[in-house]
Amino acid sequence: MSLSLIWAEARGGVIGYGGAMPWHLPEDLAHFRELTSGAGGSNAGDAGADAGAAVVMGRRTWDSLPERFRPLPGRRNLVLTRDPDWTGEGAEPVSSLDAAAAAAGAGGPPGPGSRGAGPGASGAGASAAGAAELWVIGGGQLYREAMRSALATRLEVTELDLGVKGDTFAPAVDATWDRLAATPWLESRTGIRYRFVTYAR
Repeated sequence: MSLSLIWAEARGGVIGYGGAMPWHLPEDLAHFRELTSGAGGSNAGDAGADAGAAVVMGRRTWDSLPERFRPLPGRRNLVLTRDPDWTGEGAEPVSSLDAAAAAAGAGGPPGPGSRGAGPGASGAGASAAGAAELWVIGGGQLYREAMRSALATRLEVTELDLGVKGDTFAPAVDATWDRLAATPWLESRTGIRYRFVTYAR
């Protein structure tokens, strides 16, 4: 099991403001969907690579998702929460990042030790197959925790050439990470310049 982190950041590392992303970048949303659903993952060449696609997010990130996208389709939606009584339609609550990784690797809803949500908790379109890769999708505190984990081996960062006000920031990418690839600067149909950058360690 490995952790891959994915986020989009504006200048200064801004990833959010007021519980939302202060920009609209359709190309990044498509990129996010492709990678986290398994089509562009590290094992994308394997047969059925998307069968056990899984993401983990903090409770506030879950709450920030538009209702029509909650749970994220085709992926198991693991939600990190300290509230033992919390439930969310299509969500699998977990009490720690380690519990999320164990649940994703095992396949199916997490067991009692990781606080599974019970029947129907596995997310729309998800499979009981285990995932080789768990995508960390926010928010800021969970990103920082994941960056400290030995399981974290990959970062997918969308850099935006955009200055916006923010209250949530991306973690620092330090010298332990190697930049493997970066696209040229592209222009969104919404007029924002952006590029996709991949790091590994």
